[in-house]
Amino acid sequence: MRYNPPQAPWVPRLPGYAIFGAFLAAAGLPLYIHAPKFYVDEYGVSLGALGLVLGLLRLLDFVQDPLLGRAARAMEEWRAATVLVAVLILMLSMLGLFVVPPPITPLAWFAVMLTFVFSAFSYLTICFYAQGVSAAESLPVFGHVRLARWRETGALLGVCAAAVAPVALGGYVGFTLAFVILGFLALWAMRGQWRGAAPGAMEQFGFMRVLRDFTARRLLMVALVNAAPVAVSSTLFLFFVESRLDAPGMEGPFLLLFFLSAALGAPFWGRIAETFGAKRVLLTGMVLSIVAFAFAVTLGPGDILAFALICFASGLALGADMTLLAALFARRMAEVSPGASEAFGLWSFVSKFTLALAAVFLLPMLELGGFTPEGPNDAEALLLLSLLYGALPCVLKLVAIGLLVTTPLETSQTERSAST
Repeated sequence: MRYNPPQAPWVPRLPGYAIFGAFLAAAGLPLYIHAPKFYVDEYGVSLGALGLVLGLLRLLDFVQDPLLGRAARAMEEWRAATVLVAVLILMLSMLGLFVVPPPITPLAWFAVMLTFVFSAFSYLTICFYAQGVSAAESLPVFGHVRLARWRETGALLGVCAAAVAPVALGGYVGFTLAFVILGFLALWAMRGQWRGAAPGAMEQFGFMRVLRDFTARRLLMVALVNAAPVAVSSTLFLFFVESRLDAPGMEGPFLLLFFLSAALGAPFWGRIAETFGAKRVLLTGMVLSIVAFAFAVTLGPGDILAFALICFASGLALGADMTLLAALFARRMAEVSPGASEAFGLWSFVSKFTLALAAVFLLPMLELGGFTPEGPNDAEALLLLSLLYGALPCVLKLVAIGLLVTTPLETSQTERSAST
């Protein structure tokens, strides 16, 4: 599995990146939906205990990402072997979580299995996105946008499929077995694609090389601020649907609509970015997100159709964020740090940090404002919920737009020629 310079031009198989992206995404957000409910229903574990464990593991998760990025760089020459091991760990941990009866107390087993799941997931995500940097360089014009379009579309479809899989496949055993099958398919689809950076590039690795670059730092800041609106809306989504819209039971359909819209939007934004440029199109998507969230402030009980339109529009905008911002960062890493493992360790850290911040500040703020999840809530508490859910993301998006507008991003000569 050591690095051997290819003797012939290497052409990445883009469908493989979509399939592997779907596999990884199926173990991401859907796990937060399925795992707590499964352990409450099957083993009677309290929601409070599960929430505490998830919070502690989330803390571990975002702290370890830079370290996993360093580990991915140190094992660069054996990337294919380490990816295989991490995929097997992820699949076995999912089986342990949902299929194997806990040999110890259910809460402890939940914590152990999720530790393995989160660690393998983070390592694979870092390797996958780092690999995309070198793969995109082997593609013709707009290689980073093209690869991101396939990868993020696959990831979003994976989220949608995993969100409904337990119902569609008759339970969590069916869901887990389908996940394992998808894992083997993803390994097969990515065969021969795991290639480390050339030995001559090793000296360009490291956190400091990334952080010393002004454009890389600014893109990380943009990612931090731009991820915050999604973190805010994710944290408050259930409360907003149940208490502000008075629509309990509609959470699942709204979430599915949101992610399906993002999956639809990803290839759309990628296509037009190849004509008008990634930065310009990303800014357009960010403005669409502001418009969608601004209308959310005006909603009240029974506004189901209006919120469905907001989910559709904000989902489309998320497709631009996921596809184009990652593509811009990857393109910069191709110039600054070709291996990119540690760079995407930082990228993963930034995205998870926003989720932690949102939970730490928003929920106590709601409580101080008199909001209670079980209700009833007065007009002032519901207004606070609407402002936090709709207005705060608009402010954060405006800051992200300002940062992106003032970030210098060079366009290659081939891309300039293609867009003229």
